[in-house]
Amino acid sequence: MNTSVCLSANTLAYAHGGGHLSVYLNWAMGFREAGCDVIWLEAVNPAAPGEETLACIAALETRLQRYQLDDRLALCSASGEALPAVVAERHPAACQPVEADVLFNMRYTTRPRRAGRFKVTAFLDIDPGLLQTWVSKYQLDVAPHDVYFTIGETVGRTGARFPDAGLPWTYTPPCVSLEWWQPHGADPDAAFSTVTHWHASEWIEENGQVYANDKRTAFLPFLSLPKKTKNPLELALCLSEKDHGEWQMLRRHGWRVCNAFTKLSTPWNYQRFIQRSRGEFSCAKPAYVRLQTAWISDRTLCYLASGKPAIVQHTGPSRFLPEAEGLFRFRNLEEAACCLEVVASDYGRHAAQARALAERHFDAKMVTTRILERLL
Repeated sequence: MNTSVCLSANTLAYAHGGGHLSVYLNWAMGFREAGCDVIWLEAVNPAAPGEETLACIAALETRLQRYQLDDRLALCSASGEALPAVVAERHPAACQPVEADVLFNMRYTTRPRRAGRFKVTAFLDIDPGLLQTWVSKYQLDVAPHDVYFTIGETVGRTGARFPDAGLPWTYTPPCVSLEWWQPHGADPDAAFSTVTHWHASEWIEENGQVYANDKRTAFLPFLSLPKKTKNPLELALCLSEKDHGEWQMLRRHGWRVCNAFTKLSTPWNYQRFIQRSRGEFSCAKPAYVRLQTAWISDRTLCYLASGKPAIVQHTGPSRFLPEAEGLFRFRNLEEAACCLEVVASDYGRHAAQARALAERHFDAKMVTTRILERLL
C-alpha cells in the first residue's frame, strides 16, 4: 500500500499566483514521483463570504486539474470554527477530516489535530531565518510536530545570525520536479529574467534598525545593471499598473518589464515564461542577505531544471552551492555584470551545468524520498 501524504498548502487565497502555486506543486509532484498518494489540503477562512470562498476553490481546482490533483483537494477550517454551510454543501467529501500517514505542513499555522489524523507530522520552513525570528518574537505560533525541516543551511547551527526558536531543525534542500521541468531552449531574443513581487508591507527590526524586506529595496542598488551589459534583462512584476512611476523608472534604466498578474497567473504560464528565458537574474530580499542562511529560491530551481543558468544574489556560504558554474552568486553590481558576461561567453556549458545541478541536489523525487526515510 502506498504511503499517503497530506500536503498542507497555502494557495487558496492566491490561486492566480502561478509562481506561488508552483512552490507547492513541486513538493506534491515529488511525493507522487516517490510513490505516494498525495492529498492537497487547504485551510478555509470561515469568516470569508461563502461565495467568495467557492470562487477561490474553483480557481484552484482548475489549476490542479492539469496535475491530476483536483480530485485530491481537501479543506479544513483555518480557525477551528465550522466551515461556511455553502462550502460544506458544495464540497462535502473535501470537508471531511483527513487521514494520512504523513502531514507535510507548508502552511505554518495549520494545526495537525484540527486538520485530521496522521501517523507522523512534519513542518517545512521555506522562510529560513525569518520564520525563526517570527517565532522567537511571538509573531507566529508553530504547533507541535514530530520533525521540523528547513531549507536554510545555517538554521539551528552554531554561528547563525538568528535564533533557532527552540526547535530541532533538520536541513533539506528545496526541490523541483524534474519530470515536469524539462530542459528547454531559449527564445532568440530572450532575456535573463525573474518573477517577483515588488512592494511588500514587511519591515524587519534587527539590532535596533528597521529595514524594508522587499524586492524593490533589493533591486535598487542594481538599477543601472542593464547599462553595464549587452544581455537583456526582464522583470515580471506583481505590481499594479497604476504604479506608473515604478514601471517608468525601470524602463528608463533599460529593464524589460511585464505584469506578472496578467501574464503568469497559472503554473503553466509561469513555466512558459521561465523556459523561454535565457536564464535568471535576480536579487534576494534583504533579510536573506543579512541573515546568511544560504537560501536559494524555489524559482531559481525551476530555471536550473529548465537548463537555464541562474545569476542570483549571494545569501551566505553553502556546503554545496557553486559560485560560478551553472549557478552564479554575486555580491555587488560589478560582480553581477561580470557574471552575465561569463555566462554569455560559454552559455551552452553553463546551461548544461544548471540542469546537472538540479539533478544532483534538487530532484524532487530524491528529496522527498529522503524526507520519507527520515519520517517513516
